[in-house]
This record gives sequence, structure tokens and C-alpha cells, in this order.
Amino acid sequence: MGLRELKKEQTRQLIADTAWRLFVERGFDRVTVAEVAREAQVAQATVFNYFASKEDLFYSRLEAFGTRLTDAIAARAPGETVLAAFRRFLQEAGGLLTEAESGDPEAVARLRAMNRDISGSPALLAREQQATARIEDSLAALLAAETGAPPGDITPQVAANALMGAHRAILDYVRRRVLAGEELPRLAADVHTLTTAAFALLEHGLGDYGTKPPGPTRPVTRIGAGS
Repeated sequence: MGLRELKKEQTRQLIADTAWRLFVERGFDRVTVAEVAREAQVAQATVFNYFASKEDLFYSRLEAFGTRLTDAIAARAPGETVLAAFRRFLQEAGGLLTEAESGDPEAVARLRAMNRDISGSPALLAREQQATARIEDSLAALLAAETGAPPGDITPQVAANALMGAHRAILDYVRRRVLAGEELPRLAADVHTLTTAAFALLEHGLGDYGTKPPGPTRPVTRIGAGS
């Protein structure tokens, strides 16, 4: 990386870190792009040179996560499956839950604040879906290139969606329990157990999963249905 590119990356990181700190301290809706620019000591136009919207600023870490994930899978050792590389990356990536598990009050506050902001903002939820879809597409493109999939073959996309679907399910589970005020060490232990089960399902395939049992079935509880 040349000096010019290095400086640009440093500026981008400064803006992203500044925005993240302000979002955690005051909440997403109470922070403006102008305030981020002022705190980072750059022009507002400079912020928009790197991030098209405030939502992009909020999800800069998710975008970076996606880039690191794809790079890690591309660099996996010969003979290693994409599933094994994906799981290993998630285990090593850590994140706010790992930080909060130690009992660090600031990490706990950041985790709860971030999830409150996301769950309460349709714009952030929509942007999260877009970011996740882009990661899925990047991963699918990598798998298609590695496997030599012919045009029209949806197998790489199915595999990428399955991997990221497991990741999304885990994140949603964490979000629900964090917002319910659960104790984080216990939550982290449960997440480890559920992650192991989720990847075991992916490894062995759906196969017999969901086979309808004989006899009467329980009524379906529809999400969002009134009582």
C-alpha cells in the first residue's frame, strides 16, 4: 500500500471510529454527520467521500467484517472446507459480545446501546440486511470462482446464504437476549452451544431435519399474531 492509500485508509478509519464512539455515547438518531466531521476534524464533504450515508457509517464495522471474512476464506489452506474456515473465522473474530463477556462495563454498555439502536430503527435494520446480502454475494462469487461453477449454477449462492444465514440467526438470538437484559456470561455460553449445533447442522445437511413426527401436531404459533 502506497503512502497516499495509507493516508486515505487512516482517514477512513478515523471517521468510522469517531462515528462509532458518538453513536454509542448518544445513540444513532442523536448524532449528525456534521458532528462526526467536527469530532474527527475533517470536512463534512470528506465524510461523504468515504461513507455515502450515516447508516453506512454505523455499519462500517460490519462491512469491514465482511471483507475480512471473505479474505480469510480465500486464504484458507488447501484441503480446508469453506464451512471449517467460516466457523474458525467467527470463533477468532471476537466482537462486542466477547468483550462484554469479560464484564467490562464499557463493552456491556456498547453492546446494549448498539442493539437498542438497531432494533429501534427501520433504516438501520434495512441497511443491515443490505450489508449482509453484499457479504453473501461476495462469498458466493469467491466460491463460484474456486469451484469453477458454470453460469447459472446457484450452488455457490446457496452455500453462501446458508453460512451467512447461520450467522444472522446467531446475531438475532444475541440481540433478543441482550435487549431483554440477560446476564452476558451466561448468554455467551449459550451462544457457543447454539453455534456448535448450527454448524453441525450445516456440516451434515438438512437430511432428516424437520421430518414430521407421527400423531397429532402442535398448532403453529405465528410470529406477530395476536392472542
